[in-house]
Amino acid sequence: MPGISERVARQPVKMDKKAFGRLKRGKLVPEGKIDLHGMTLDQAHPALTGFLLRSHSEGKRLVLVITGKGKTKYDEGPIPTRRGVLKHNVPHWLSMAPLAGVVLQVSEAHLKHGGSGAYYVYLRRH
Repeated sequence: MPGISERVARQPVKMDKKAFGRLKRGKLVPEGKIDLHGMTLDQAHPALTGFLLRSHSEGKRLVLVITGKGKTKYDEGPIPTRRGVLKHNVPHWLSMAPLAGVVLQVSEAHLKHGGSGAYYVYLRRH
């Protein structure tokens, strides 16, 4: 199965192609950001949901969600564990209700905004 970065990159572009190109080059400035780095799954999910719904109601279009890349730890088990639990769960949360109704596009952030440890979330118009 492809990595999370590949799966997010393979999603079809739903927003304006020109704006998406500027987004990928880091030329668009996020209007808000939330740092989930260091939170547990139980803390991060409601924080992300509240932040995105509030941002959408305020009319924001582009927000930055910082997840962190995850810790590398030694794994002795026969089943490998994924690196970056939040990094893997955030795209899934964004595709489920109630966030699926406000999220238009998700892509990995440019290096100057956090690189593979962050996501750009482009919100639908209000």
